[in-house]
Amino acid sequence: MSGSLVAGVDSSTQSCKIVVCDAQTGAVLRTARAPHPDGTEVDPRAWWDAWSAASSDGILDGVEAIAVGGQQHGMVTLDADDDIVRPALLWNDTRSARAAADLVEEFGGAQAWADQIGIVPVAAITATKLRWLARHEPDNLSRTKTCVLPHDWLTGRLLKESGTFERWTTDRGDASGTGYWSAHTQDYRADVMELAMVAPSTCRRSSPPMPWPGAPPRA
Repeated sequence: MSGSLVAGVDSSTQSCKIVVCDAQTGAVLRTARAPHPDGTEVDPRAWWDAWSAASSDGILDGVEAIAVGGQQHGMVTLDADDDIVRPALLWNDTRSARAAADLVEEFGGAQAWADQIGIVPVAAITATKLRWLARHEPDNLSRTKTCVLPHDWLTGRLLKESGTFERWTTDRGDASGTGYWSAHTQDYRADVMELAMVAPSTCRRSSPPMPWPGAPPRA
């Protein structure tokens, strides 16, 4: 074997999977897998435990680059110290279905979402989960200073462990599933984030403006 080694990580709903390939030929040389907990609400630290288990036994020896992908949507809430506020809500958690319907109506209907954002919110979309948080757990929303997506959290944790973390980052694919990133303008919509964080019973925003991961590169 003479080529460089690269690794792909899939932090999916069910497990963390690692594939190590020859960068020149694409040949798969090593694989590993570790399970994630069942359920629609998961402590993100379980993803790190699965990564640690899957990446043990030297599977990453000689690897020069790692790419991380994983489940879309979801909501990982972090406080001012980047500590986890509450267990993550995954894409398949449907408790925010009512919030999704409310956001569609408040923004002007499904066509307005499609025209301006590029998606129409359903329960999987992150913005709806933030609205659910504002409505049902306002204290947790007040503690939340950053909202990241599941595989972005794992990417950030890896960068922190390597000492190369600068800020939370994401990619176009994940950003497009938040509900507050516009595929048309290729940028975040602060007004949609504000709308998501309004608790309807009070018609007032429940927390200070929330930072989001760095904008993905433009096409």
